[in-house]
Amino acid sequence: MSPVNIGTHNGHFHADEALAVYMLRLLPEYSSASLVRTRDPSLLDQCHTVVDVGGIYDDSKKRYDHHQREFTNTFPEHKTKLSSAGLVYMHYGRAIIAQHTQLPIDHQDVQLLYLKLYDDFIEAIDANDNGVSKYDSSKLEEAGIAEKFKSGGITLPALVGDLNHEDPLNPGVSRATADQPQAEEDYRFGQASALMGNAFLRKLHGAATAWLPARAVVKSAFDTRESQHPSGQLLVLPRAGIPWKEHLYNIEQEAGIDDSKKILYTIYPEKEEPGTKWRIQAVSKDMNSFVNRKSLPEPWCGVRDAELDQLLGPDVEDGAVFVHASGFIGGHKTEAGVRAMAAKALAG
Repeated sequence: MSPVNIGTHNGHFHADEALAVYMLRLLPEYSSASLVRTRDPSLLDQCHTVVDVGGIYDDSKKRYDHHQREFTNTFPEHKTKLSSAGLVYMHYGRAIIAQHTQLPIDHQDVQLLYLKLYDDFIEAIDANDNGVSKYDSSKLEEAGIAEKFKSGGITLPALVGDLNHEDPLNPGVSRATADQPQAEEDYRFGQASALMGNAFLRKLHGAATAWLPARAVVKSAFDTRESQHPSGQLLVLPRAGIPWKEHLYNIEQEAGIDDSKKILYTIYPEKEEPGTKWRIQAVSKDMNSFVNRKSLPEPWCGVRDAELDQLLGPDVEDGAVFVHASGFIGGHKTEAGVRAMAAKALAG
């Protein structure tokens, strides 16, 4: 065995320990670690780190099981009980992110990404492994809400579950190791670990290279909002394609501004190219709401082009494109035009 080895259970495997093992191996101290899949306590005792088996959670001993009756641990400020993936992420997530981003582990951006990745990825793995449903089924039944189709088979945990069975497209793997069933099972676990780990890395990379830089842009736009409109309720983004919503809600919450002063509209260019059209979008009440804080004026809704120009009046230059029937978004051919639309909407 390698001086640093990772232990987990053999037999049927799940998404949580598959991801836990992958995350550990992202760190230099585990990059060449061997994997021991067993339930034999004497073999697990020889392992440097053990996940999802052994009946012990003790970070000082590198033991990360969550199946004990008394185990109730959750990620800070969350309610979902941790799985082995959540345990490993809670203790090693910052180090993994710091290494990926080449930032100091105590950098504020590492902390932002650490919380973001738990919310967007890890918590769902914890919930799945612990049998926690996203919705209260009794409440759904009371409300008469029923599924239109089944989607459970296309989740990452379901795809990992499929790997517990021999691959009909690659039967040679089973035949080549017919006398070594554990080796064949470990091979499929390796596939499951790569599946989970690659998905995690894509999330991390996207958050680090797109989501995080967008926060700085949104924060700058928020800090200068009063220079864009006297109300301070217009957010002007300088580029197309900036994921702004989640950042805006978080920044507003951090700033502690009153509801009456929150951003009502965001304007931004449609594309990166010069001379592109501009959009105006109403801010919804929260991240998951379809109700706007203030919709675009009702007379504009569902109106386009010259007819919309007429409604906007002479103080808005011609070039209106549309306003959606629901009043959540509209467009103009120029930045000046969309700014004028925003000013009229804010004044209304």
